[in-house]
Amino acid sequence: MADIFISNILLFLICLLPTILFKLILRNRSRSRSRLPPSPLALPIIGHLHLLAPIPHQALHKLSKRYGPLMHLRLGSVPCVVASSPETAKEFLKTHENSYSNRPQSAVVDYITYGSMDFSFAPYGPYWKFMKKVCMSELLGGKTLDLLLPVRRDEIARLMDLLSRKANASEAIDVGAELIRLTNNIISRIMMSKRCCEDDNEAGDISRTIKEVAEITGKFNVSDFIWFCKNLDLQGFKKRSKIVRDGFDAMIEKIIGEHEQERMKNKENNKVEVKDLLDILLDISEDENAQIKLSRENIKAFILDIFAAGTDTSAITIEWALSELINHPKIMKIAMQEIDSVVGNNRLVEESDIANLPYLQAIVKETLRLHPTGPIILRESTEDCEIGGFVIPAKTQLFVNVWAIGRDPNHWDDPLEFRPERFLHEEKNGIINSQLDVRGQHFQFLPFGSGRRGCPGTTLALQVVQAGLAAMIQCFEWKISGGENGKVDMKEGTGITLPRAHPLVCFPVARNNPLPQSKFI
Repeated sequence: MADIFISNILLFLICLLPTILFKLILRNRSRSRSRLPPSPLALPIIGHLHLLAPIPHQALHKLSKRYGPLMHLRLGSVPCVVASSPETAKEFLKTHENSYSNRPQSAVVDYITYGSMDFSFAPYGPYWKFMKKVCMSELLGGKTLDLLLPVRRDEIARLMDLLSRKANASEAIDVGAELIRLTNNIISRIMMSKRCCEDDNEAGDISRTIKEVAEITGKFNVSDFIWFCKNLDLQGFKKRSKIVRDGFDAMIEKIIGEHEQERMKNKENNKVEVKDLLDILLDISEDENAQIKLSRENIKAFILDIFAAGTDTSAITIEWALSELINHPKIMKIAMQEIDSVVGNNRLVEESDIANLPYLQAIVKETLRLHPTGPIILRESTEDCEIGGFVIPAKTQLFVNVWAIGRDPNHWDDPLEFRPERFLHEEKNGIINSQLDVRGQHFQFLPFGSGRRGCPGTTLALQVVQAGLAAMIQCFEWKISGGENGKVDMKEGTGITLPRAHPLVCFPVARNNPLPQSKFI
């Protein structure tokens, strides 16, 4: 049966070959007229898709060394341009930002987000502008995050308590798995006042659903790139997407229903409580004077956004930072000394301490430079524009290779070295690196994107990453399990973010115990 299917596919492709070759000739003639950037030789049907393996941002970095900081690719039938230097990134994300304010759509993401009813992938327009304003002023603004500080503090203390018990028992831990648990619980409690990494509750099911969402959205879908496969489900993604969304929908409907009942009781009893993000979204949806009416689907899609964007990204950053520190014991020692001198060993480090820990901040920045959790920024053009003497047509996808930009020798001395000191004193091209901001104002350093589509959760991410890493440095020494020559393997894995290829498995060794006797058992 499989042989017959493969034979039919081959026959189909052979029949299409003359048409495809004719289209390629026309496209090449059109390309010469439209002055596209340099490009490698493309193959029929798949274009340059074969050149993106095994890890796209690494493969694109290698291609840029040959074809330059701006190149043109055809992924199947989808035209793309790749920016691999700060200068070209600035052209796209600042000079021509109005032309590159949309994100490309994929079949899986569109379906899972209720037809792009979310915030992250919504088209640039009135709804997106409204949600951006709401995010920055209410949902993820400073006032809301300050009110939810006890949640973050409590979850970090819970993690330190767990690690203390593992240390006392001389047990190894999967650092990444425990950090995912930490960030999942923080986001879940901030979002809907539930811990999602608990057994036998619907919030726990959400944690598993988010993992499935990350897996399915991070895989290559042939339907998004090969034009004659657009309406086919060759890899079964359409079926999997329906199962994932239906499961999520049932769980989140139950949680929203519980929130609505609790809100009704509080209103009847004139009871005032600290609101989570779901409460704020429900307030907005019930506001008759709101600029835009939020639908049920908007709320559910936004909740999915927050979970998908805010859990594994922060956890991965802490994991990469700890990996680098284990491999650089001198840097680890300096970080420990800084925390000891500022915080001492009688209390757990707090978010309020971070401002007085410049070396810790430099470690986090250096981690984000070498290991950006979003290694590629994706955009799509809405109109033709001219960049660097080349004409980029409308509906062209843009890949800004943040991973490559962080390794640009024109902007970073010894770019492959992990050296936090570069963010304290060094100057390059007239810019003092300590002044480099993570929020996209300096285009040689774009860990959270840039412009209006930059990450709205940057402040929350930095709070979790910096406080979580500081606590792990303050309380423990870290001994790796296995490893070559006592070193952590720093190979990257595949995915939509930047995971490690292999789990970081360590033995935590108690160094300080600033926690009171365990209250979490």
